[in-house]
Amino acid sequence: MYRLTSDVSFFARGAVEVAADLIGAEFTVSGVGGIIAETEAYLPDDAASHSFAGATPRNRAMFGPPAHAYVYLSYGLHWCLNFVCLPGSAVLIRAIEPKWGIETMQARRGVREERLLCSGPGRVGQALAINREQDGLPLYEKPFLLSLPVKRPPISSGLRVGITKAVDHPWRFGLANSPFVSRKF
Repeated sequence: MYRLTSDVSFFARGAVEVAADLIGAEFTVSGVGGIIAETEAYLPDDAASHSFAGATPRNRAMFGPPAHAYVYLSYGLHWCLNFVCLPGSAVLIRAIEPKWGIETMQARRGVREERLLCSGPGRVGQALAINREQDGLPLYEKPFLLSLPVKRPPISSGLRVGITKAVDHPWRFGLANSPFVSRKF
């Protein structure tokens, strides 16, 4: 594993490439987390992206520097975590295979079954205690710890899910055959 530092070149690329390359990375927030098992890419000219209509107070982190968190509240219920890439683009963290702080995640989610702790972006947010406070924070500083895989593991790809616009883009990536993804590929 290669630990992310203030050299943000990994994230200063297209979100589709970054989304695929994040699969298998180790990620924690204050020591709680696991292996990134599923991601989705969003680009500035993508009608499903929060950046499509331009910068707003809600999405300003997406237009900031690469390797920062973009956090938003989905449907007024779930905090969702994204990693900012080039301006106006980001990668949604859809699922994590729990490895560290499992008891903490179980308490936060009110669920015992490990497969259900972080299988979906809202579940990831709840299990890792993501909220507006992390919006705009650099991914290479506490409370985050991100270690990238040296070698890409086998991955699956497919159409993004849970959106109504630009549904035909195959920009969802997952750890091949992982039971921890939000939906099978």
